[in-house]
Amino acid sequence: MADRARWQPHYDPGVPTTLEPYPDRTLLDYVADLVRERPHSPALLFKGATVTWAQLDAESSAFAAALQSLGITRGDRVGTLLPNCPQFFVVQLAVWKLGGIVAPLNPIYTEHELEGPIRENGIETVVTLTRFYDRIKQVQTRVPGLRRVVATNIKDYFPALLKVLFTVVREKKDGDRIIVAPGDHRYLDLLARHQGQPAPPIRLGGKDPAVLLMSGGTTGTPKGVLGTHESYVTTGLQIYEWVKSVLTRGDSVILLPLPMFHVYANVGVQSLALITGNPLALVPNPRDLKDLLATIRRVKPAFFNGVPTLYVALLNHPDVQSGKADFKSIRICFSGAAALMADTKQRFEAMTGGRIVEGYSLTEGMMALCVNPVEGPNKTGSVGMPLPDVHVRIYDADDGSGELPAGEVGEICFAGRQLMQGFWGRDDETADALRMHADADGSTRVWLHTGDLGYLDDDGYLFIVDRKKDLIKTSGYQVWPREIEEALCSHPAVAEVGVAGVPDPVKGEAVRAWVVLRGGHAADEAALRAHCRERLAPYKVPARIDFRPDLPKTMVGKVLRRALRDGA
Repeated sequence: MADRARWQPHYDPGVPTTLEPYPDRTLLDYVADLVRERPHSPALLFKGATVTWAQLDAESSAFAAALQSLGITRGDRVGTLLPNCPQFFVVQLAVWKLGGIVAPLNPIYTEHELEGPIRENGIETVVTLTRFYDRIKQVQTRVPGLRRVVATNIKDYFPALLKVLFTVVREKKDGDRIIVAPGDHRYLDLLARHQGQPAPPIRLGGKDPAVLLMSGGTTGTPKGVLGTHESYVTTGLQIYEWVKSVLTRGDSVILLPLPMFHVYANVGVQSLALITGNPLALVPNPRDLKDLLATIRRVKPAFFNGVPTLYVALLNHPDVQSGKADFKSIRICFSGAAALMADTKQRFEAMTGGRIVEGYSLTEGMMALCVNPVEGPNKTGSVGMPLPDVHVRIYDADDGSGELPAGEVGEICFAGRQLMQGFWGRDDETADALRMHADADGSTRVWLHTGDLGYLDDDGYLFIVDRKKDLIKTSGYQVWPREIEEALCSHPAVAEVGVAGVPDPVKGEAVRAWVVLRGGHAADEAALRAHCRERLAPYKVPARIDFRPDLPKTMVGKVLRRALRDGA
């Protein structure tokens, strides 16, 4: 393919153009290798505690036996309402050992936002942090299909002294001291009851389903994206080949401040760590910069990954500006989910001595990734070039059929082994996103139509220009305007509303709303934002609400969000 050949000459030395044939393995197979080869090496680093590969394997087997005793079988979806903590990985591996599907949920979602994914994806079991337990119990009253709730305390894997301090000072205040309702379960009790039991003898292959991650797709409504075990292995092998010049196997600590409900962390970073046997240092809350910096000092990571807002926040932190924070261990940084400003990149690289490479993928691509070279040129404004065996084309944005030459803007489309299987229970939307296109030899393959607009230059570097749809990306999070519009429209004073993303120097995009009030009603911006805070995660609450006598619309009455944004 001519388009594929365009970027291959610009790969770093030693990066192969293909990794074919890929092994028919799962991440469970790689964990089993590590348990045999170095069982006592660290797998997870958390708040000063260490979980070894042997411990991770044994506890996930015990939890698999526990889940099986509760009636969970192959193909069942198990939700996780957890921050980055060892419990997430134990539960995830346990579900996979049963042949189940892990469904990570966003811990800052409101009850209303959790209802849809749990109901629509048929999630019957949720493992939740104790501080979110009451929220899940409220959801359970409205989603009767949610049959089982398992609660775990954030302190369950703390080292002894920190556990005592947390119990005395923070546990009650943070909402982690709870009474578990009859019929529900505590995580540690289940582990203890099934300690030493083997996982069920279930054979998994690469094509088996593994994960349901939430995404807005190209239509703007949240839905479950189904990924396979093959997605993880393919992505992990590709990323390792890209970064192997700066990342060794087994002793390069990978810092994980990004949440595991996000494809970037879940498929990209996790797969790299488990395939290379490198320990993951877990940060539960990346907005807690004090804890993040303390973790960096303690574990001395070689690999750092984040979104642009995190890099900006670190650069503005007093300890960083005064030189008290030591980042010299960092050899490579990845940035994604939003546009990285050139000034941020230059300042962070000067401070750490490590390189930030910007990349681009999306949940539906399961980290079919474009990323800038680790050693070669990083072009300003570009998100890089496709990894080995990932293909990118630019198709006509109007009809999605004609392939465009270098320099012309159209819809960005991906092909690769790791693409999603589809949207859970949404065949029509899957067919719209995944389409067959011909290769030069007359064969066909599946291409993901991203809904994003961009172009490839003569060297095969990808540049993102705009978004075909109205999805807002703020601080690395995906925000769907319709959710916010529905929340605002539930206020009795609101007649009409439009929501769009507007450029923001820190967040990448900020959420902005335009409201038409009902006749005879009154409401100010503060009241409407308070109304939103009751119904939406904090990052979805509009940063600004403007009041207008009317909204621009199409002839059929659809609000023109782009016109609102362009006029902002």
